[in-house]
This record gives sequence, C-alpha cells and structure tokens, in this order.
Amino acid sequence: MTAGAAVAAEPTGFGEVDSEDFAGHSKCANCHAIIRSQWEGSMHAYAYVDPLYQAELVMASEDTGGQTDEFCVRCHSPIGFVSGEIPPIDNSMASDVALESVQCDFCHTVTEGDVGNGAFVSTPGEVKWGPHADAPSAAHESEFNEFYMEAEYCSMCHNVNSPFNGLPLDDTYTSWSESQYAEDEVTCQDCHMTPGITQFEANPGRSASGAPKRDHISIHEIVGGNVFMLEELSDGMYGEKAGERLREAATLEVSVPAEAVAGEEVTIDVEITNSGAGHKLPTGITELRQMWVEVSVTDADGKELYVSGQIGSEDNIEDAIIYQTVLADPDGEVTAKLWGAESIVSDNRILPKGSAVESRSFIMPEDAADPILVEAKLLYRSAPQHTVDELFGEGVYDVPVIDMSTAYGSINGEADVPSESTPGFGALLFAVSLLAAGCVYRAKK
Repeated sequence: MTAGAAVAAEPTGFGEVDSEDFAGHSKCANCHAIIRSQWEGSMHAYAYVDPLYQAELVMASEDTGGQTDEFCVRCHSPIGFVSGEIPPIDNSMASDVALESVQCDFCHTVTEGDVGNGAFVSTPGEVKWGPHADAPSAAHESEFNEFYMEAEYCSMCHNVNSPFNGLPLDDTYTSWSESQYAEDEVTCQDCHMTPGITQFEANPGRSASGAPKRDHISIHEIVGGNVFMLEELSDGMYGEKAGERLREAATLEVSVPAEAVAGEEVTIDVEITNSGAGHKLPTGITELRQMWVEVSVTDADGKELYVSGQIGSEDNIEDAIIYQTVLADPDGEVTAKLWGAESIVSDNRILPKGSAVESRSFIMPEDAADPILVEAKLLYRSAPQHTVDELFGEGVYDVPVIDMSTAYGSINGEADVPSESTPGFGALLFAVSLLAAGCVYRAKK
C-alpha cells in the first residue's frame, strides 16, 4: 500500500461492530505475556484514559456541542467507536474492552486502512493479522498482512486533519513521507518497535509461548516522547525510555569567537539538527508541545554574564524561539484549541535531517574572569505548566522539562565543561572540535 492509496473498503463506521467480538488484553496475555506487558505501559494503552486527553476531550465537546466526540474517540478508543459505546464520553455505555484504549485485538484485526483520521477497516473475528506468514496458533487463525510492516499502518491515526475545515493538526506521517527516511524505506516500525532508537535494530525472540524463535520480534512499548504522561501513568516504567528517545532525536552545536574583549558584542550561534527523528521535531499535536534552546554564559568565577530561554515566573519561556505549531481561530486570534483552529500562523518545527540556527548576543563586561563558558541546552516539555494547572489545578501535575541535548563553547581560553550528568539520564558524552571562527563543542547524549 502506498501513501494516500484508497482502501478496498470503506473505513469501519460508528456502531458497526459488537464490542464482544474483541478479546480483552488479558486473554491475549495467556500466550503473548511479554508483548502484553510491553503494551501495558505504553501510551497506546493509555490513549483514551490519558488525563490530558480526557480534559481536552471534554472541553472540545462542550465548545462544539459534541461535534468532536466521535472524531476524537475513533483513534483514542477505536473499539468504543466501532461498537457505538463511546460516545457518550461520560463512558456510561462503555464496556471494559472499549476502555482498553488502543489494544491488542483491535490492532491485529485491522486488515487495511488509509492515511489520517482513523481511516481503518476493523474485522474482528478468529483471524489475527500480523507481520509473520508462519505463525500457527491454537487460540486463533493467523494471517500475514504486509500492511503491518508499512508506515501507512501508523498513518491511520498519526496524521490528523480538522473535521471542520481539513486543517492539518498532526502531520507526523506526512513529514515522514516527504523525508529521506521514506526514500530509504525506513518506516515508523523500524524506530519505534525495535531496540534501536534512530534506526532498525533486531530484537530476537518469540512472539508467543511455544512460538518459533525469530530474528526479530516487534517491541510493543512503541515509545515516543511523552515523558510527562508516561511518568504519571506507568509509574515511570517508560518515562525514562521516552526521555532517552528525546535525547537521541537531535544534536546541538555551539559556535563562539575564540576571543573577545570587554565592551565587545559577542555573538553565539546555536545549530539544532534533527538528526534522529523521521518526522518533524517536535511532532504530533504540537500546539501545546514546546522545544526551545536555553543559553547561559558564565565566567571562571561562576558569575552569570548572560542567560536566555529560562522559564519565567509566569511560566513564559523568556527570550527564546519556541519550536511548535501556532494556530489561529476564525478571528485570527492565536488558539491552543484544535477544534477552533482555522489557520496555521506559523510552523517552525525542524524537518527530518534538517537544521535551524539561532543567534544570541551579549556585551562582554569589564570584570569578567576568563575563560568564559557558554552552555546551550535543547529543552522540551509536553505542555506548558500553566496550561496543565488551568486544566487540573496547581500542584496536581508537574510537567517535566527534558534536556534533549547540551553543547558548550569557550571564549578567551578553554573553560571547564561540567562533567555531571543530568539527574537520572546518564552521563553526557562530548566530542570536541575546533573551528577557525572559534571553539565549538558538539554534544549528543
């Protein structure tokens, strides 16, 4: 199947399937215990019960008179949708299996689909589809389906256009399809369902008890970058893995002049490269997600000479470029409400294998002690803290800020680079190179 290809059948509609036709994940665990345990801590397992999603689902429903209910639920609780049990979004009609979010039996009974907005064909029954042609089972029939090995499978829900005006709201698949990764046939599964974070890496094992050992079994953690909710919902099980994925997504390079005298304007160039993600950085629903660079300059005595990109007292990110999508409502006012968006004001996210260069400048003070250390950090958070506080109340959730990459530069000599690792995230590895324009430190965690 190719991008944008029409499906052989119409996507399954609301209420067309009985929820009793789907097996709960506990039944799947009888044979697929390892895979089920991987799934249990994933965002797919929490897709419908995620508190942030639930809060926005209710808000959207109230604002639109329920017009978004079926649209959102289609991907977040596909069994709830196809069974007609959700909506209502108060879950008063929802069966237990409908509340299992994006679960085993649903995914493995999808036979085909199209790009975007949950355009899947659901065929629950005895046949379970997957990427293996020789997977006999006493519990059910097994059939090979090449669709499970293609990025288009993921595209069914990881591309979203507004149901009201077609405005692109999530272009994860589209940005992949237009990238070198697609040309090289590196799919979503190669990065998100293997031990390798930025490329395919085999995971030998068995897909079920008694099944043949294979060179590769897909990992069903399917981790992205949502450290925030994974820390909250999975007791940290996959939060660290999400942080690791973020730290492998980008590299940072700082360029500064080798020397500067008091009173001179010093320019700092920071280059961010999307070196490890097969889609834009950040990706997904990015009206809330934020990625930015924090720059600090200190002298040999530890005196701060310059800082930008810090989070201020009002939760605003000061003097920094924020990489995200900015949306506007029909009146042209910026909005974070996807359901009310009419246009895209800006989108400065970094393309796969693409780069962005930011410049900062400060005046070298008279009393600065040499050498001068320049530190740049690429930071990320899933949502602004003030937005989360408005939804849930202050103190309910703390949104973590993730250090994706750190790089250093020196002026007027070689400054000591901090050797401490970011708490909980392992040691930093630094590769140092010198450019004619000055000292440049590259860092990739």
